Amino acid sequence: MDCLHVFQDSLRKFHLLPDKKNVLLAVSGGIDSVVLCELAMETGLPFALAHCNFGLRGEESERDEAFVRSLAGRYGVDVYVAKFETAAVAAAQKVSVQEAARALRYDWFDELRREHGFAATLLAHHADDKIETLLMNFFRGTGLEGLTGMPEEKKEARCLRPMLHLRRSEIETFAKEHRLQWVEDSSNASSKYTRNFFRNELLPQVRKVFPQAEENLLRNMERLQQVNILYKERVAELKKKVCELKGEEVHIPVLKLMKYRNTSLVYEIIKDFGFGEKFVGEVIKLAEAPSGKYIANEAYRIIRHRAWFIIAPKKTTATTFVIDKKDEAVRFDSYELLLKFVRIEAFSMNTSSLVAQVDVGQIRFPLVLRKWRKGDYFYPLGMRKKKKLARFFIDLKLSQTEKEKVWVLESHRRIVWVVGRRIDDRFKVTDKTGEVLQLSVSSL
Repeated sequence: MDCLHVFQDSLRKFHLLPDKKNVLLAVSGGIDSVVLCELAMETGLPFALAHCNFGLRGEESERDEAFVRSLAGRYGVDVYVAKFETAAVAAAQKVSVQEAARALRYDWFDELRREHGFAATLLAHHADDKIETLLMNFFRGTGLEGLTGMPEEKKEARCLRPMLHLRRSEIETFAKEHRLQWVEDSSNASSKYTRNFFRNELLPQVRKVFPQAEENLLRNMERLQQVNILYKERVAELKKKVCELKGEEVHIPVLKLMKYRNTSLVYEIIKDFGFGEKFVGEVIKLAEAPSGKYIANEAYRIIRHRAWFIIAPKKTTATTFVIDKKDEAVRFDSYELLLKFVRIEAFSMNTSSLVAQVDVGQIRFPLVLRKWRKGDYFYPLGMRKKKKLARFFIDLKLSQTEKEKVWVLESHRRIVWVVGRRIDDRFKVTDKTGEVLQLSVSSL
């Protein structure tokens, strides 16, 4: 089958045909994503382009952005461009540049899809990418899931890979036959990046000894995908047999679990509670420990209690507080929020980030003080356009732990104040304000 038929068969599987739903195409400007655009156009699929400028390759990054903008003009479609300070984000979050770029782009794609109502985001990954991913996972160390390569769908973000059954050589042939133009990423020639090492160094050497190695790996991945389905079904059955849900806790008879003598089963149970593979040996040791011993991570404990393992959440403080108009103070985490009403005649501006002064006429009680959630947005003071808190935090270069500590104050489901950061422009004090609510936060 040719590239177009493979592409269209994938779209049918994801129910994007025959209705031809509006989609977002992730486009770098390289050959793969340019071919993705052409396949979408030939299919008659309504689409827009999304391009990430990670600012990592200087003038070349700007060249790629300009090319994608011109590509959108050629197809007569909308284009969305995001510029990221990727290196700064990576340093702040203490992750690799590649990890930071991956998180930034997928978060942004999901935000665009939801905001503009796209049915899905299409990615240009192909079969050779899948092979490289398998090899990287294998040498890095992985379970069965990692040996299945790339999934065709990232369900939580509705990201689809309709070119995953096409080889790179087929994509190159299609591009040449259709006289397509694209830009080359000069970093692809450098083997300092892990994926490029496998592509440029390892696979060509393997090919000399096993010419069919890549086709064999693709077939192996298909087999392992089927094996993985059976594995998951069996694990689900076993978990039902040994795990008893009691309120917020999971109770597991120690002897019943240990009789299986299977470390994979132990891992499949504990991973749901944030325990990695390194904890499997600790759980097995815990089976021989006296009652009362436990192991823990940030959120859960696995306790040996007589003949049972008990997996229980750690006790945490409340994450939501309701504030009435008569309340003068609220304690949360290790902080205290003070509320004070001030007539406009006695009002004076306070610019401290720990103080928020808002128009009483614009708020409705009760107020809600809570931890921020994914999807939250507000209108930052001085801006008329809304901004997702996730994007606001990136702009502030907050680390992951700093983000986890952020609280918001909301009125009638509208965020009034990102506590200690910025108020919402809709609640600012104006010349029409008659009374001000002054909010101040301090450490206990």
